[in-house]
Amino acid sequence: MSLSRVVRTQAFLGMSLLLVAGFSGTAAFAQDETVPKVDVFAGYQWLNPGGNVTTPFDPTFTPFKLPSITGGFGTAVTYNFAKNWGLSADFGSNYKSEVNEETLSVGPRFMWRTEGMNIFAHTLLSLNFLDVSSLPGKKGIGAVLGGGFDLPINKHFSWRVLEADYVWARHNYADVVTDPSSSVRRPEMSGARLRSGIVFNIGGEPEAVPAAACAAQPAQVMVGEPVTVIVTPSNFNPKHTVGYAFTTTGGKLTSKDASATVDTAGMTGGSYTVTGTATDAKKKKNNVASCNASFSVKEPRPPSMTCSANPAVVQSGTASNISCSCTSPDGVPVTVASWTAGSGKVSGSGNTASLDTSGISGPVSVSATCTDSRGLTASSSASVTVENPPPPPINPEIAQLEARLALHSVYFATAQPTKQKPDGGLVASQQATLTSLAADFTKYLADKAGTTPAPHLILEGHADPRGGAVYNQALSERRVNRVKNFLVEHGVPADNIETKALGDLHNLSAEEVKASVDANPELSTEERARVMKNQRTIILASNRRVDVSLNTTGQTSVRQYPFNATDSLTLIGGREAAKKAPAAKKPVRKKKK
Repeated sequence: MSLSRVVRTQAFLGMSLLLVAGFSGTAAFAQDETVPKVDVFAGYQWLNPGGNVTTPFDPTFTPFKLPSITGGFGTAVTYNFAKNWGLSADFGSNYKSEVNEETLSVGPRFMWRTEGMNIFAHTLLSLNFLDVSSLPGKKGIGAVLGGGFDLPINKHFSWRVLEADYVWARHNYADVVTDPSSSVRRPEMSGARLRSGIVFNIGGEPEAVPAAACAAQPAQVMVGEPVTVIVTPSNFNPKHTVGYAFTTTGGKLTSKDASATVDTAGMTGGSYTVTGTATDAKKKKNNVASCNASFSVKEPRPPSMTCSANPAVVQSGTASNISCSCTSPDGVPVTVASWTAGSGKVSGSGNTASLDTSGISGPVSVSATCTDSRGLTASSSASVTVENPPPPPINPEIAQLEARLALHSVYFATAQPTKQKPDGGLVASQQATLTSLAADFTKYLADKAGTTPAPHLILEGHADPRGGAVYNQALSERRVNRVKNFLVEHGVPADNIETKALGDLHNLSAEEVKASVDANPELSTEERARVMKNQRTIILASNRRVDVSLNTTGQTSVRQYPFNATDSLTLIGGREAAKKAPAAKKPVRKKKK
C-alpha cells in the first residue's frame, strides 16, 4: 500500500473515531431495545483489490498491480433471526476507467448491540467479478471477512460509521497467460475495502409502553402509624436509571428511590391517595409512567378477639363447642357473628357456636367476626382436630371370602359360545367354578350392604388370536355375557357385575403361559413336560378365558388352566370319549403239512 493511501486511510479512521466520540452521547437516547427483523445498508465503498494481473498486450506477462478504486458503492441486506445473529446478503461495486470489481456475497453476521453503538463482524463467501481494461473479465470465488460499527439514530435509521473488510479472491487468466510458471496466470487478490453509509431498520417488535404499579402497605392504619408506598416500574430500559417522584393528598411525605413513607400523625380519619411517577431521563419520549395507591386512616381503635374450641380434638361425628371473647379497647358495644368453618357445619349465635363434624376429618378452622358500634371489626378462629373413628373389627368369615373370591379364570372351548347359541359354551368344570363364586359373592354382598363403593365383580373376556379383530371382539363379548348371565342365574345381582370385552388384546405370551404351567400345583413334573410339548395348543387354550376381579380388594383371578378337569380336553380341543379297546387278533391257522 502506498504512503498516500495509508495517510488517507488513517485520516478516515481518525475522523470516524472523533465523530463517534462526539455523537455517541446524543445517539444513546435513540437506542431502541427491539431488534429489527431486517436491516438494509447502502453507502459509499472504497476498495483496494490487493493483487496483480498481467500487463495487457505484454508478451512477457509483466505483473500489473491493480490500483485502489475510490469510486464505488455497497449494499447489504441482513435478516436477523436472533438478537445477535443474522444472515447477510452483500453486494459491492467499485469502478474505475481501467479496473472494475464487484462482489456478491452471503454469510452469517454477529452484532453486539450496546447502549449507544452496534458492533458487528461477518464472514461471507463471495462470487468476485474482476474486469481489467484490455483483459477479459473474470469470475472467481472469494471471501469477505471484517466488521464495523453503527450508531443508532432512531428506530428506523442507523449510521454505519465504518465498515472495514478483508477481501480475498482468486481468478484464472490461463487463457491469456500462456506461461505456466507466471505468477499472474492464476493470481490471488488480497485486498481491503472500507464502507460508510446509512442502515434502514425494518420490522421488529414495537417498543413497549412504560407502566408502573403502586402498592400501599398497610392499606389501613390508625392515626400516627406510617404507610409505605412502593412503585414497581415495568417496560423501562433495564440499563437506564429510573427516577421517582411522589405526591400525596394528606400526611407528611418522605421518599427514597422507589419507595415513600407517609407520616399520618395528626391526620383525620378517611381515605388518601399517593401518586408515584417513574421517569427515564435518558429518553425524550415514551419515558414516564404514573400510578396511584390508596390507604385509609382510622382514628378509633378496633376491638380485640380470641376464640377457643372444647374439646379441641374429637372423633368424626362428635360435636365441638366454640366460644369467642371480644372486647373494645374504647369500651364501645361489640357483637360476634359471621361464623364460618373450613369444613363441616357450624351453627351459632352470639359468642358461641357448635361444629358438626359428621363425615369430615383433619384440622378444621372455625372463625367468627367481632364488630363494634363504629363499624370496626376483628376476627379470630379456633382449630379443631377431627379424627376418624377406629375401623370396625374384621369379620374372619368375610376375610376368608375375600381371599377366596378371586378363584380361577373361566375357560371356553374354541369359538364357544357361538352366535347361534350364546347361552352355551360353559363346560361342567367351569360351571362348578362359577357356582362356587356366585355363592361366595352373594354372602360377601350381604355383609357389605350399604358400603361405598358397592362391591362388584369385573369380568374381562379374551379370545385367542386366530380370528379377525371384529370376530374376536364379538366372541369375547359373548363369553363375558355368558359368564355374567350364569352368575345372575345363580343369585348375583346384575348391577354388581361389570363386563369388559378385550378381544385378542392383552393375550398371554408363551413365557407367561409357561410360568403359569410351572406354578400349577396340580401338575407333576412329568405332566408339566407333557403339557408343554403342545405349547402352541396350550397357549391358544390359555387365551380363551374370562378373568374375574373384585373391585373392593383389587384381587384378580389366578389364570391357571384346568388341566386335571375331566373336560379339559374339550377346552383344549380334543374329546373325552373313552378310547376303544384294540380289536382282538384273529388266530393264525396252521397249515397242514
